Amino acid sequence: MKRTLCHAVAAGGLAALLAGCGPSEGNRADPAPAENSAEPDVANVTPAPEPTPEGKSIIRPETEPDAEPTPPPLEPIERTVQFPKGAALDDPAKAMLDTLLAEPALQAGGPIRLSGHSDSKGSDADNLRASRRRAEAVRDYLIAKGVAKDRITVIALGENRPVAPNANPDGSDDEAGRARNRRVDIAVALPEPQPSPTPEPTPTE
Repeated sequence: MKRTLCHAVAAGGLAALLAGCGPSEGNRADPAPAENSAEPDVANVTPAPEPTPEGKSIIRPETEPDAEPTPPPLEPIERTVQFPKGAALDDPAKAMLDTLLAEPALQAGGPIRLSGHSDSKGSDADNLRASRRRAEAVRDYLIAKGVAKDRITVIALGENRPVAPNANPDGSDDEAGRARNRRVDIAVALPEPQPSPTPEPTPTE
């Protein structure tokens, strides 16, 4: 009986010693996941992209075309046609009028005032008639190019508004000054803005 008890004590001590030599709780390796495990490998999963707000595409939209530049506002026009001799239009005067005809302000349809002038050589009556003929020569050219006659007003001013001296200080003729005074001043105004139509009253039943 005594021997049996000693054997039991020895066996129990051996079991405890073997248990102490086993792997500890902290050093125990995690078991590898089974190949067919239902749990995904979190380290190798690529996160899905987050949806954009309101379902908008993340692709860069195409660049919109540039808006057309706004044309400058129309302004009244003032020009002067020179008459080196007589009351007939020469080629430079016609070229200047052709340029004027292409101006948007003239094409807008506003009134046109033609003021004819003369130098001081001759009588007042002759100079008045000469200034009118010059203004009428410009008027006729514009009409021939398509400008409505009722847009044009002709004014004869004779020698009353010179822009240069007609004579030199010694009393001799200043031909260059006289040539500058033989002219037609052109003033093109803008058309009057059209009033907005008055809305018709709504009939009541």
